Amino acid sequence: MSDEVASHLREQIMTASTRPGEFIRMDDTAERLGVSVTPVREALLTLRGEGMVNLAPHRGYVVAELSRTDVEDLFWLQGEIAVKLALRTADAITADQIADLEWHNQQLRAALGTGDGTQVADAEFEFHRVHNLIASGGKLAWFLLSATRYTPTQLYATDPDWGSVAVDSHSRLIVAYRDGDRDQVVEQTRRQFTDGAARLTRHLESTGIWDVSDDT
Repeated sequence: MSDEVASHLREQIMTASTRPGEFIRMDDTAERLGVSVTPVREALLTLRGEGMVNLAPHRGYVVAELSRTDVEDLFWLQGEIAVKLALRTADAITADQIADLEWHNQQLRAALGTGDGTQVADAEFEFHRVHNLIASGGKLAWFLLSATRYTPTQLYATDPDWGSVAVDSHSRLIVAYRDGDRDQVVEQTRRQFTDGAARLTRHLESTGIWDVSDDT
């Protein structure tokens, strides 16, 4: 339960729905999410360890600053790990596995047609889960999963334009695997994270959280 609360709070912080400097009240959060205070407290301890919230003595937990550099660094890290996994996949992938990736990309396209953000997010996750299993890089995949938990999935999953880019990038990646084109494997893998960083940056700019000060 605390993991689910932490995931919800990360999404709120990374989209500036809960803004830097705002206090996260445990009682209010527990009531809103329909849980007890305990998982909220545990989630906030986790987020404090991640540097997403700070503890203000005698006042509670306050959302930490989120800079442009933070966003750039998060997506850079994800991209670097993903490229490493993709190149390993390029060395190992079989015709049957390519067909499997095509099927999962079709599932993502179908989910986009429903407009259901949860279905879209699940289909996108499954595509990359299957993809990363081919690389047989368990530890790298775990690090990538840890990094992507800061990605506000619903922000993307409810954006049809993002969905079009994702499906197209997946399709081009699959063609690159079939053709043995490692340069395109790298380009299409990086494309997804470059696009993700740009979309989140634009969203955060629109919220005004960087209007007063920006450490970049």
